[in-house]
Amino acid sequence: MARGLVSGVVDDAQAGAFAMGICRAPLPEELRVALTLAMRDSGAVLTWDLPGPVVDKHSTGGVGDPISLVLGPALAAVGAYVPMLSGRGLGHTGGTLDKLEAIPGLTTEVDTGRFQALVAEVGCAVVSASKDIAPADRRLYAIRDVTGTVQSIDLITASILSKKLAGGVGPLVLDVKVGSGAFMASVEEAEALARALVDTANGAAGPCSALITDMNQPAAASLGNALEIMDVLEALTLPNEDSLITRLVLALGGELMCSAGMVTDPAEGAAQLFEAIRSGAAAERFGRMVAAMGGPRDFVEHWRDRLPAAPVVREVVAPRAGVVSAMNGQSLGRAVLRLGGGRQRAGDRIDPSVGLSGVARIGEPVEAGDPLALVHGSDLVATEALAEELSGAFTISDAPVIAPELIKLRVG
Repeated sequence: MARGLVSGVVDDAQAGAFAMGICRAPLPEELRVALTLAMRDSGAVLTWDLPGPVVDKHSTGGVGDPISLVLGPALAAVGAYVPMLSGRGLGHTGGTLDKLEAIPGLTTEVDTGRFQALVAEVGCAVVSASKDIAPADRRLYAIRDVTGTVQSIDLITASILSKKLAGGVGPLVLDVKVGSGAFMASVEEAEALARALVDTANGAAGPCSALITDMNQPAAASLGNALEIMDVLEALTLPNEDSLITRLVLALGGELMCSAGMVTDPAEGAAQLFEAIRSGAAAERFGRMVAAMGGPRDFVEHWRDRLPAAPVVREVVAPRAGVVSAMNGQSLGRAVLRLGGGRQRAGDRIDPSVGLSGVARIGEPVEAGDPLALVHGSDLVATEALAEELSGAFTISDAPVIAPELIKLRVG
């Protein structure tokens, strides 16, 4: 089937019937592994000859989720090599490649040879997967998109892992998001996906674990491309062990370091990673990656002056006093789309400067008229209208609220 998808021997109708059949009769684990490996082997499979462990992380997607851009450099700073084949945003969630390309001059489109050289030189690189990586998955996904078969856990699992395993990585950690800003709305759904991913990865290649993490509020305080890069640089240059970004980086990175045999306990790995951030070593790796991919050589020192800024900024104001108890993550993500900061269709142009910043945290007390977020836009009327509308995306309660638990479950 994988060979036929690539060669064209399998036509669209047959591929659609195959996908629908899996939706109607889920695969046993051994066949899910076989499908994953067949799609991995449908194109190039990278190999690495490096002096340290080759590791990777994958997120199932959410709003305000730039974790990879802090985690990769931090892992590189402690001796790991992190080749990340990443994706672009589509729908209400942002794409890591789009965020990186908000940096002037930087390109994530590199060939395989340059990708491998970047990882060897810098220790980490975040790039777009070339067309020869898992081409069977590329064709099957396009067919699933138009036949209503995207949500199958078996097909999601094979799609994610075929690309990751084609990248030649060893230990893998998965960040499975759950909540209002994620694709998985319940912990039960997220756990089912996490177990399928972990069991398949372990059966197909090597050690894999997953953390089910909260996405009822964005990990970053911003949504949008340049704005999330600003949060990344703040996390790298103004270390705060209590921020959601840093807590996720340390938890996911500690898992990876333990799986790779770099430490005996995830807490030990987390401590090494925070020291790499605190010392500036992680920021230095990020700066080297940016320069090697065409961005400014002084980006880490002058990032505030290098990123594009929207011409219009308006406050989303609290309608009354109380405590922020919830927010609609999908509404916030769709707001970035409406501003022009994401794609509603593949090929749409993106305005890297627009988005939301200063998003209030769950549990934060506010007075009437206090800002719940700032809307950054290019059009005055549209930005003001959206800022007024978005006050309804936040729920304000009278009683104190405890922020949701960040890491809900470990699988693997």
